[in-house]
Formats: sequence, C-alpha cells, structure tokens
Amino acid sequence: MFNGSLEVLADVARDLTASLSAHDRHERVLAAVRRVVPCDAACLLALEGEELVPLAGYGLAPRALQRRYVRGEHPRLDAVLSQALPVRFPADSPLPDPFDGALLSDPDANLRVHACLGCALHDGDTPVGALVVDALSPQAFDELDPELLRMLAAIAGAALRTARLIDALETTVRRQSQDLHDRARDARVRGFLGVSAAARRVVDDIALVAATPLPVLIVGETGVGKELVAAQVHAMSPRRDRPLVAVNCAALPHELAESELFGHVRGAFTGATAERAGKFELADHATLFLDEIGELPLTLQPKLLRAVQQGEVQRVGSDRVLRVDVRIVTATNRNLEAEIAAGRFRADLYHRLAAYPLRVPPLRERLDDLPILADHLLRQNQRRMGVPEAVLDAGVLPALRAYSWPGNVRELDNVLARAMLRALRDRPRQGCIEIRAVHLSLDAGADSERRSSPPPAALDVSLADQLETFRRRVIVETVANYDGNWAAAARSLGLHRANLHSLAKRLGLKD
Repeated sequence: MFNGSLEVLADVARDLTASLSAHDRHERVLAAVRRVVPCDAACLLALEGEELVPLAGYGLAPRALQRRYVRGEHPRLDAVLSQALPVRFPADSPLPDPFDGALLSDPDANLRVHACLGCALHDGDTPVGALVVDALSPQAFDELDPELLRMLAAIAGAALRTARLIDALETTVRRQSQDLHDRARDARVRGFLGVSAAARRVVDDIALVAATPLPVLIVGETGVGKELVAAQVHAMSPRRDRPLVAVNCAALPHELAESELFGHVRGAFTGATAERAGKFELADHATLFLDEIGELPLTLQPKLLRAVQQGEVQRVGSDRVLRVDVRIVTATNRNLEAEIAAGRFRADLYHRLAAYPLRVPPLRERLDDLPILADHLLRQNQRRMGVPEAVLDAGVLPALRAYSWPGNVRELDNVLARAMLRALRDRPRQGCIEIRAVHLSLDAGADSERRSSPPPAALDVSLADQLETFRRRVIVETVANYDGNWAAAARSLGLHRANLHSLAKRLGLKD
C-alpha cells in the first residue's frame, strides 16, 4: 500500500508522460491507479455533454466499455462529477453501481460491487471526466490515503486535459494549414478581387512588399479577407514554394501557446510525451502567419520579439538555441496602438511586426467591388452545393449596396449562400436558379437606423430587463466578431472565460 509520499506521485507523473498515443496515455492513467488502489476494476471516462464515455478500462467486460453512461441515469456517476473531492460510497449504498455484473473477476455476475470510489477530473472548475474504481471486498479501500488519491486525480486530469488540447490543436492547425494552402494556390490565380480604388491600393501594397523579407502587419475588421491577403503575400514572395504555416493566436490555450510556437522537449510538462517542433521551426525558410496577433499573451511577447528580431527560438524545457529564417506575416482586427497604451501589447514588438502595415478596407468602403465579389462568391457556392447554374436578379445588387455589411466579405458570402438555399427551394423544375432580393433577407433601412441610434426603451420594461437584453446583444455580437471563439470574446470583454460562459448560460445564450 502506498503512503502518499511525494516519491510515489513523482513516479506516477512520469508514468503519465511516458507514452505517445492517446490510447496509451489513458492506459497509463489506469496503470497508475492500480499501483495506488487495490481494486478489481477501474474505468477512465470523458464527459461529453451529459454522457460519460469510457476511454480505458481495467477488469471490466467489453460491453461495459462500449456503453455511453448518461449522467442523469447513473446517480453514482452524477455524484462523482458533482464533487470536487473524491467520493467513497459506503458498501451498503442504495445507489446502483453502473458496473454491477460487469467485473471480469465475477464472470457469472453472482456478486454485487461492494466498494466503490470515484474522482471527478477537472479543467479548472469544470468537470471533464471521471475516474471510477470498484472492488468486490467491502474493506478494499479502508486504508486508502484520500489525499494521495486526490493528488493522483489532479495529475491524471492535467495529463488528460493537456493531451486533449494538443490533439485539438494539431487538428486545428492541419485544417488551417490546408485552408491557407488552398488560399495561397487561389491567390496565385486570382489575387485580391476588386476594381475600386481601395482594392487597387491593397493589390499595389501586396505587390510592393511581397518580394521583400519585411514583416507585414495586416490590419482590418473581422471578415475583410486578412487571411487571403496573407496568402497572397506568401504566394508572390520568393518563399512561395515553401509552406505557409498558420497559427491563430486567439485559439491558443495560454498554457500551451509557448509550446505551439516554439516547440517542447519530452517531459517539459505533464502531457509532453515526445519532442515536438514549434511553428517557427516548421516555417524555417518559409512564411509564418500569426493571425489575431493582438490576442497573444503579454508574457509570451518577449520570446516572440527575440524570434522576430534575432531569428532565435528555444523549445520549452530546452537550453539549446535554434536558428530559424522565417518571414513573419501577422494580422489583427484590434487597434494595437491602443493595446500598447493600455499595457496589453509591447511597443517594441509592435514596431518589429509593423515594418510594413497593410490595411484591408471594410466592404462598405469598396461597394464598387460588390458585383465582382458577389459573382465570385456565387460561383464558389455553386460548386460547394453542386448547383449547375445560378444568376442574380437585377434587384439584388442595389439591395447589397444599401446594406452596411458589419461582417464584411465573410458576411456577404454567408448571405449569398443562404439566398441560394432559399432560391433552390423556390426554383421551378426546369431552368437555372434565380436569386432575387427577397432571398437575401436584408433590411438595409432597419440596419442603418439600428446602427445610427440605440433602440428606444420599451414601455413597461424594467431597467434590469433592459440591462439583460443589452448584455445578451453585446455577448452575441462579440462572439460573432470572433467567429464563435468564446475565449477571445471573453478577453475582449475583460472577463474570465468561465465567467463569460456562466453569464451566457444565465442569460439563456448557452445550454
């Protein structure tokens, strides 16, 4: 029996970071549990909505590991998830055990589970899974040190959380890299679309700076096409045959941001199961695009400055300095000068990144580009939806010009996609799809009035209700501005992410 010593916990932590695959990591967690707890069965489960899904099991029949356990249908699991500390159920507990009859040590299912304990695994204050341990002997857990179990659960939760974050990041990066690769390919063919004076200035700026090694800072509102401009800068540069590596700074968990940019060595932190190159190394002799650079944590900015200024990076946990040759392109919808004044962004880093600032104008400043943009996006949506032919009615462009386009080109794309769906619904059996103004669902007059003055207070509505309505609108608009990224929206609103989620639930914006 282990006595809760620090040596045991250190040994368990090393075990948790020793394997490579997600499956092996989960098995290591259970192996560590078995070293601490004398048990007949154990199960590690992930919380997905209101269901617990087994990730790994020991001593349980296969059928038990193939089920999904609805929290409301299993009061023991619900009790475990509801408590911050480990829960030990008495041998005569009336609550049914979810693994009764499923223990391999009792193949005939003649015995009920007599000893059961569970620990909730947390990400901050939020439960993300559970660890459940069962034994047929009622006295199996009598001498168990509860503090050791609590610390083991904390280590296991941290390891699982880090592993899930790394897996999610890798999936996101693969998707972003493919998207930017496609954009860079398209950029070589068509470039930045537009015939207006504002669009021509963007095209001229891209042509001027692309051939140089200067860092480029692309600024503009959400949805104007900053990613496309970054892709075209790369596509017209001498590095065009090398990768365009992309990182969305707003999507980086703060605790993993340094590892994502600069890499880490094995064992640098819990969950670092192997050496991993950072994005700077992957972009050596290529282009690194840091989107939403204004969201980068202040604590990480000095290291980024060193990488940009001196071309030197260090993996987390390593003393070795690596030299890299990286062309830096960044983008933001924030006013970085205001961020500097507020102490949230370093002035020296800003001046390094903004060697060549490139502003992408909002759609309302380039309405003359609407015909060419609408036609291009219409053709894209045709291909996506498998529609053979679609045309815009004569009344569509005047309606598009009358709208203020707060979401810019991205909103235009969404409006046309929805309009095509509505036109498909109204299409006769023969002939092409005709998109009319009624399919757009735009109310330009109401939009203009809404943006020029605040809505009047409704009669017989309390101040508290009006404040809640205002909070709902601000949260919805902020989250939309950050493309559904709640973490970025929370930082923009000056709230902790957990507090924003709690407020959204109270206001009925989230389940």
